[in-house]
Amino acid sequence: MPLRSKLLLIVLDGLPWRNWRKYMGNLEGWVQSGEARVWKMRSVLPSTSASCYASIHTGVSPQVHYVVSNETLFRVEQPDIFSEVVKAGGKTGAVTHSFWSMFFNRVPFDLVRDIEYDEPGGPITHGRFHTMTGYNHQNQMTPSDTDLFATLTMLAERRGIDYGILHTCTLDSMGHRFGHDCGEMDHALFAMDAMLATFLPRWRKAGYEVMVTADHGQTDRGHHGGRSDDMQDFALYYFGAGEGPEDDVLLDQLQLAPTVLERLGVPVPATMKAESFLR
Repeated sequence: MPLRSKLLLIVLDGLPWRNWRKYMGNLEGWVQSGEARVWKMRSVLPSTSASCYASIHTGVSPQVHYVVSNETLFRVEQPDIFSEVVKAGGKTGAVTHSFWSMFFNRVPFDLVRDIEYDEPGGPITHGRFHTMTGYNHQNQMTPSDTDLFATLTMLAERRGIDYGILHTCTLDSMGHRFGHDCGEMDHALFAMDAMLATFLPRWRKAGYEVMVTADHGQTDRGHHGGRSDDMQDFALYYFGAGEGPEDDVLLDQLQLAPTVLERLGVPVPATMKAESFLR
């Protein structure tokens, strides 16, 4: 049987709450018009990228899944969004950094085998990945976000995925290089907002609910990993028919996985103990 709905999760890596609300004019315009809702969400600890990726999809903390740094890379044991959607008969898609393939499909990541795959029996049905090999302070090694958005759209329209995730490190990399209070970041946010806005109406017209969020925040000096509002807090924008809490409710990152599954009509595994924030 088909799933109850379709959903795309867009993760813009490393974007703190204040810069979402200040610079993402298209997203804020849809909130103002009533087409979207926005809440503040708080990341797990450590507020490190890999730790957050694993928690976003499993709904458990790093102290449970044990992805505690960007160097602890292994196939996560807990049920996750991909595995549960496929178990329920749905198709999944991922346009992300290669870490997601390692956490939720297999390790090690083989560049030729795993850069792109279509595997009906796997938890990730259709995977399109990038590695950022060679990344350093001077050279971000990030793909164009327009290309990533177009690739996700291709999987939605050509492959008919029920659930898809897009993850991009552009803003996180810009933050590490320039910090979050500078002209370079102002322009990067403006460009990201415009590129995303090109595709969002198309996804909605195709029948997808959409969530746009981050994995963690970042400081003005370009750091994250610790416990502070600027490192942990970010926005979650929701486009869909679900009813959510009051605007001032602080969401927990561990609520994201069970919320996605409930919107899709997929049973939530017992390991995901946080409550859905949408009804």
